Amino acid sequence: MEGCSPCLAPCSAAGGNGIRDVPPLRRGGCIASPRADACVAGQSRADAFMRTESVSIKADSPSLRAVFMGTPDFAAAILNLLLHEECLDITAVYTQPDRPAGRGKNMRPSPVKTLAEERGIAVEQPPDFKHGGPGDAAVAALAAYAPDVLLVAAYGLILPQRVLDIPKLMPINVHASLLPKHRGAAPIQRAIMQGDVVTGVSIMRMEAGLDSGPILLQRATGIGINDTAAMLREELAEEGARLLLMSLRRLMAGTLCEIPQEHARATYAPKLRKEDGLLDLSLHGEMLHAHIRGATPWPGASIILHRDGQPELAVQVEPGVFPLTDGMQQALATHNEKKAQESLSIARVVGQVDGALLLDCGGGYAFTSFRPAGRKSMHAAAFYNGYIAGAGGVYFSGR
Repeated sequence: MEGCSPCLAPCSAAGGNGIRDVPPLRRGGCIASPRADACVAGQSRADAFMRTESVSIKADSPSLRAVFMGTPDFAAAILNLLLHEECLDITAVYTQPDRPAGRGKNMRPSPVKTLAEERGIAVEQPPDFKHGGPGDAAVAALAAYAPDVLLVAAYGLILPQRVLDIPKLMPINVHASLLPKHRGAAPIQRAIMQGDVVTGVSIMRMEAGLDSGPILLQRATGIGINDTAAMLREELAEEGARLLLMSLRRLMAGTLCEIPQEHARATYAPKLRKEDGLLDLSLHGEMLHAHIRGATPWPGASIILHRDGQPELAVQVEPGVFPLTDGMQQALATHNEKKAQESLSIARVVGQVDGALLLDCGGGYAFTSFRPAGRKSMHAAAFYNGYIAGAGGVYFSGR
């Protein structure tokens, strides 16, 4: 398990300087090495060693009594792997309250709740842990489970200090970035949207601040040129579960150590909004491709189709062809020689080339799939024939 991908494991069992090196992982055409992102928590190796502190607690039982807290698919994937571990006794699962979803706005449980109920685990869904009323009752209910550890992954609720003080040993969080980079609610999506080629998973001891606690374990992985948020989420969830189990075993053995984050190097990944899916068509092709991938599957990347005499039409798009084929580049060059100077925020149709609909935005981008509002997804050729062929004044816009 420990040699499956690059790991920065601050641990007294690692020997030497307290940081374990394993070979870099090749993935997606790049090398994700511990050295690729300035080592652990954004620090130099020497500084990381100087700041390493032992965690002077040790479990006195062959298994840990745990409460798991999480909500979306990312958290459910981690929970599913944890449930196979004999060293863990997960007595309860906390997740956000059911939310209305879909066209009918029917109440829908979270993926974590669905999994927990399938496995017969107690489910708690407090709206918050604030002082007074329901919040006090929620804190008391959590304390009654008497957990050794709180295991948190994309829970979505702020945990005050009085909650973090409940576990006998510590509260531990799985965060899908190389902290202190991309603290916040959407680290996977924002990493892709910003064009990062390396990301990873951090296991940290939780503090009251936003993803600011000391690092227990951290591992890097590469981001492929065609990876979407959904694809990367699945990989990082599996890696996060592995690292979490590794940290729990070290906690039980008394060999777990921690490294404070370099807060001055912190960056933030705010929660995505629906409007974040609307594309900026002035972006260069590489960054446009990155934005589409980061917005897939939610909120979904979209553009607006304009045609003479017809209402605007919102169209959702999926990642297309990047980089462009030779045929696409030639078609784009011919198109640009003829077109008049106009705003960079709009895109004209170059034509159907190599199985895609080529637009002149951002140096050229080839879309392969379109889903008009209220309709099913369709291939570029079907979309062109149904919505563009024969229409006048055709162009696309974004934000």
